[in-house]
Amino acid sequence: MNQATAGEIRRAALRADWMREVAATLTLAWPMILSNLAGTALATMDLVLIGRLGPEPLAAAALATNLFHAVLISAIGLVTAVSPLVAAEYGRCRHSVRDIRRSVRQGLWVAIAICAPSWLFLSQGETLLRTLGQTPTLAAAAGGYLHALQWALLPNLAFVVLRLFMAALGRPGWGLAIGLLALPVNLLLAWMLIFGRLGAPALGLAGAGIATTITAALAFAALSAVAMTDRRFRRYHLFGRFWRPDWNRFRSIWRIGLPIAVTLAFEVAFFGGAGLLMGVIGTTELAAHTIALQIAALCFMVPLGVGQAATIRVGHALGAADPAAVGIAGWAAFGVAMGFGCLTALLLVAVPGMLVGAFLDPAAVGNGPVIALAVQFLFFAAVFQLADGAQVVGAGMLRGLKDTRRPMLYAALGYWGIGTPAGLLLAFPGKLGGTGLWIGLAIGLAAVSLMLLARWWRRETLRLVPRHLHSD
Repeated sequence: MNQATAGEIRRAALRADWMREVAATLTLAWPMILSNLAGTALATMDLVLIGRLGPEPLAAAALATNLFHAVLISAIGLVTAVSPLVAAEYGRCRHSVRDIRRSVRQGLWVAIAICAPSWLFLSQGETLLRTLGQTPTLAAAAGGYLHALQWALLPNLAFVVLRLFMAALGRPGWGLAIGLLALPVNLLLAWMLIFGRLGAPALGLAGAGIATTITAALAFAALSAVAMTDRRFRRYHLFGRFWRPDWNRFRSIWRIGLPIAVTLAFEVAFFGGAGLLMGVIGTTELAAHTIALQIAALCFMVPLGVGQAATIRVGHALGAADPAAVGIAGWAAFGVAMGFGCLTALLLVAVPGMLVGAFLDPAAVGNGPVIALAVQFLFFAAVFQLADGAQVVGAGMLRGLKDTRRPMLYAALGYWGIGTPAGLLLAFPGKLGGTGLWIGLAIGLAAVSLMLLARWWRRETLRLVPRHLHSD
């Protein structure tokens, strides 16, 4: 065999490896993408229904949702440590039971531990919003919504732990199925409790929070039943002797998950802070921002799912101590996310009016200024689609290596050291208002994505995988 032939064989084998990895990533990612969309759709349903009450209830719901999601997403980051731990162990030994069970159980313990202080914080939502400069009327309405919504935190976190466990074993379908079934349940309950249909009391905003809490509890109960009865999961006995502590694994989840939680807190506060500033600028700006951000969030669920798949695929390769497979797994996921980002950017530019019209009736008096401003904000959402996808997939790639502390620092610098000052300068001294804040969002996302990709490139090209099984 001559050298040219050998080179062609190697290139063909490498192309086959890449194609297999792309296929494996897509196979794992699409149920997770749809699961993420289903979760976001629950909040979107509530906003669509609340929007029928008028712009002011919608603005109040936006304020409450910003606070609740800031806590929820940060807490999800904490329990996300279950994913790389289970994935690495499964990659090391497909028949491992005890070590995987330890990670899942302690993930549930961590979920319980974080809820008490979170509930205390959310119960003071009205006071916090008043302190941040919101009007007393909006703050009171948002606080009432939070009092009902906050109890959805624990079942949501527990559901996420079980969903990550199943996905890390290559079985994400159950989480998707139950998430999809939750949609009509939430829609029915919210419609009944917001507007007082089918004999239910008309509770307005509080009704939406109660509906979300009931739906989350039912979803966790359903996924728990699957974990205990499905033959692929029941051998792990996840809930047997649940009360027994495992402090070493409990600390491991905090060690890996806390930087993820802080990273997500920086990101959520970055976007949530923009929402609070929009409320200071005006109710019209806040309502428009809420709609545009909700549409962007729906688009974001796809790269988020790809990033979650990247964590698992990189974790499997890490557990198998295969540096070449680690590199292919990461870059394949990145390529998939960038391809989708181009498509969503085109969608947001092509039909922004139709997208905004799903939230507010264009024919209704008083909705015109909100719709026009939301369409303008969607242009900037289109601009940062690639940056947003790159940062979430880059973070997912690094989490597969259990590398979480350095990305936390990058998030602090990019979101708060670069993006926030840029947005504030453009919005107020630059007199661009809400548009300036959206430009700042785009700048912050771009900065973080570049730093994360530089970190991944250094670790992957220098083959810093086998010697760095924990974050540095």
